Amino acid sequence: MYVADSRSTPAAAAARLTTGRRSAVAPTVLALGAVSLITDVSSEMVTAVLPLYLVTGLGLTPLGFGLLDGVYNGFSALVRLVGGHLADRGGRHKSVAVLGYGLSAVCKPLLLVAGSLPVIGAVLAVDRTGKGLRTAPRDALISLASAPEARGRAFGVHRAMDTAGALLGPLAAFLILRQAVDGYDAVFTVSFCVAAAGVLVLLLFVPARTAPERAPGAPRPSLKAALALLAERDVRRLTLCALLLGLATVSDSFVYLLLQRRLDVPDRWFALLPLGTAAAFLLLAVPLGRLADRVGRWRVFLGGHAALLCAYGLLLPGRQGAALPYVVLALHGLFYAATDGVLMAAAAGAVPAELRSSGLALIQTGQASARFVCSIAFGAAWTAWGDRTALSTAALALTACAAGAMLLRPTDAAASTREAAA
Repeated sequence: MYVADSRSTPAAAAARLTTGRRSAVAPTVLALGAVSLITDVSSEMVTAVLPLYLVTGLGLTPLGFGLLDGVYNGFSALVRLVGGHLADRGGRHKSVAVLGYGLSAVCKPLLLVAGSLPVIGAVLAVDRTGKGLRTAPRDALISLASAPEARGRAFGVHRAMDTAGALLGPLAAFLILRQAVDGYDAVFTVSFCVAAAGVLVLLLFVPARTAPERAPGAPRPSLKAALALLAERDVRRLTLCALLLGLATVSDSFVYLLLQRRLDVPDRWFALLPLGTAAAFLLLAVPLGRLADRVGRWRVFLGGHAALLCAYGLLLPGRQGAALPYVVLALHGLFYAATDGVLMAAAAGAVPAELRSSGLALIQTGQASARFVCSIAFGAAWTAWGDRTALSTAALALTACAAGAMLLRPTDAAASTREAAA
């Protein structure tokens, strides 16, 4: 941890990475990892109890929850391009990130007074607006602070720190629910306090990035220029693949609800289920990031979706085994470790520095929009046909989408050529 000043710039950090110290990670990456760790403690406290709070406490049907979960992802998708564009204009990555983290923080206490579906939906929409604004600028800062050949490792380190927060969040929620009389209210209150601390760390310890000099003929940051990136083969294929695979990625909350039904997990233990995913993600994020740098990011990305397909397959049978939750949650965490940061590392090599935030946001928007559709469709299928039929359909869809993604796959070599030319 360090105090941000003019001597700790992303460019300097990237330069240090190329001096032969392979273990070095840019200070900006570590600082942003700390922010994400703290923020994820806050957000995962809420995420861990929200499905049970809505379905059991407020009596929502799976379709109603699917609509809310779709809102949770859909609003994030709608504002990502706006956040990316604002960050690229004048190099205001940190300012836009602060705005996004701040919006999400102020939503936590609003859940205390939200008791109906429309109000909860509005609060979640604002929270996801904050996430949509901050994600692309944050990932742009990570990519710009890291050497091209080490981006997989840099994103792996960040995602590992982020996931440490995801591991601690459900544990904190579990302990609060056991000790507090008004458990849900206490979870939302503590979550707000932790989120505010994350914003403070961002303000104090993450350096602002100055705008780079625009090369002659380089596009000026704008929404039109961002959309024009789709004319480039690798950006277009990355976006299409992220969208295709997102269409068959069942929401985490549904995975945990399915596990609870298969194993008859008591309500008080439900908040611990995300710990399994987070633990596997934490352990595998850095190794898989480094593996992606060596063998190709796209191979690791598709391998992660193969792990998710295996998790779906294990959830389908009616029989219950003692090892089921451990294996499913481990595969679920492996999926995130092999896809989340790896996709951004691959995308960073395909877009120019002056449009880095906008380019990453473009790909994230395709993925988030697809997951929005998947949440609503899966909730509707569960309500109409039951959970097993819904999951079988999702597994078939993931198989088909993965086959399409293999045909569309971009080349890591093309991204490397762009970096070398830059």
